[in-house]
Amino acid sequence: MDEKIIAIFCLCDDLLKAIEHQKSAFPQQLNDAEVLTIALVAASCFQGRHDSARFMLAQHGYMGRLSKSRFNRRLHRLKETVASVFDVLGQMWKPLDTDGVYVIDSFPVAVCDNIRIRRAKLYRHEAYRGYQASKRRYFYGLKIHLMVTSAGQPVDCVLTPGSVSDVQVLKAYAYDLPPGSVVVADKAYNDYEIEDLLAEVEHIRLPPVRKKNSRRPNVGQPRFPLPPPPRVSGGRVSPVLGRAERQLPDTPRHKPTVHIGVRVQGEEIRRTGRQSKSLG
Repeated sequence: MDEKIIAIFCLCDDLLKAIEHQKSAFPQQLNDAEVLTIALVAASCFQGRHDSARFMLAQHGYMGRLSKSRFNRRLHRLKETVASVFDVLGQMWKPLDTDGVYVIDSFPVAVCDNIRIRRAKLYRHEAYRGYQASKRRYFYGLKIHLMVTSAGQPVDCVLTPGSVSDVQVLKAYAYDLPPGSVVVADKAYNDYEIEDLLAEVEHIRLPPVRKKNSRRPNVGQPRFPLPPPPRVSGGRVSPVLGRAERQLPDTPRHKPTVHIGVRVQGEEIRRTGRQSKSLG
């Protein structure tokens, strides 16, 4: 745990210096790198519970204590910096991926159980009512769309309302990938126009798994150094999505709640989680 916390702080501090982040002119109890460290430790060790991370880090002498309200204000002021840190990490992981194979997929983030949709206050619009085909159930909230390398490192992320389909998000990805890269997807990403445009302009291949009634046959698939496309999509990106989903607070049932918020590419994810009195 000690090595992980120190590594997170060093990474945040070095990245803030690399992007020439401006420090506040006023004296502060914690610097911005320490604030980001609390958020990342909460996400990786405490299932997104900032209070537990703040208490543990202060109790063991890693950094000073910061009130909940002040921490939330400081973290929200750093939302653009958080997005910049994600972009820097994505640019760092891309050259390390020698296979040139990327996988895209999505998973839902429900803000409440379906029976409580009418009482939900975080989002109040039918655009946030989505359908999860793999579990054959509806949900109310957002969708997280990820692009990961063949080793599982995320390089791009898009947040959308739950009703937005996967194929619509194809136009939202940056596709800042090396020429000759291959983006593997499932049946939900069949868009002939985007496929032809990426191949012609960016020299990137997008060979999704074809539907049975597809007008374009499923031929000419590249020979990946990984399993075939269906297994690549299920075997590579699903564990990454599962880890990301497990690091979000659980959907509340009958316990008191706290709220967390992060904004990425115009959408704000605000999920309600159970309030825990223990560190775990």
